[in-house]
Amino acid sequence: MAHSQSYRTQGPYGVLRLKSKDARAAIIQKLATDFNLTPIIAEAFYQQFSLYFEEHANVSLSTGEVAYEAVAAEEPAGKHIRLARKLTVRLKLLDFNTDLEALANYGLSGLRRHRLARLTREAYDQGALLSYEDLAMLLTTSPATVRRDVQHLRRMGKFIMTRGTKHDMGPGLSHKTIILDLYFKGYTFTEIERKTNHSEASVKRYLADFLQIATLYRQNFSPNQIRLIAQKSERLVREYIQLYQTYEKQDNERLLDLLTPAKPGTEAKKKSPAQSRKRGQNHE
Repeated sequence: MAHSQSYRTQGPYGVLRLKSKDARAAIIQKLATDFNLTPIIAEAFYQQFSLYFEEHANVSLSTGEVAYEAVAAEEPAGKHIRLARKLTVRLKLLDFNTDLEALANYGLSGLRRHRLARLTREAYDQGALLSYEDLAMLLTTSPATVRRDVQHLRRMGKFIMTRGTKHDMGPGLSHKTIILDLYFKGYTFTEIERKTNHSEASVKRYLADFLQIATLYRQNFSPNQIRLIAQKSERLVREYIQLYQTYEKQDNERLLDLLTPAKPGTEAKKKSPAQSRKRGQNHE
């Protein structure tokens, strides 16, 4: 009778017994024994550890890439690094297609800034932020040099997102300004929704607030006046003005479309104030 029951549960080839001898089962058994866990709890631990491995260790890399542990972008700036959630990101440390051109045209400092902009963008696109210390390690330089490079790139109109930037501008940056930054970088609403877990309606609401603040700023209202008119916080007004200034310098197409929409039935070119001034100077 016992043999018959065993045959029904195990099958003619002892399949279940063989399955219990694979590596997965061996690890679960070791967890249960070493940590005095029930088989169910040991299996739950194994499944969770498998997820950790997939997220942090099982990273496929291409030529010139490195895997790096960076702090998740949504972590607040004041949170201690030991307590902050980390993400393993793939970073292109060497890209000969563009690095050699940057070296030839701008020298070693230009190459370093070129790589800095690429590394921060790649980490940002993967949901993480690099600190000045991270960048100093990756670029074999000092945090002070990284800070100066970031300031140089900002003066050139480039939006470089680091943990230092987030700390300087406040925790509200991660919630709204970063989302709008993605929009001005050319991401679709669907991509932004997937990256940030914010709905399209939320993104459009942020754009409406940004449009109101940017329009008032273009009309020479002071930040304090804008705060009172728009009923927004001083921090948000400051961030949106800085975001406007950054992309206005770049003649960002989406910013121009947002601020100077074409009339129905026309295909008029939209020019920034800087473009208009330059055109006027040329005619003079």
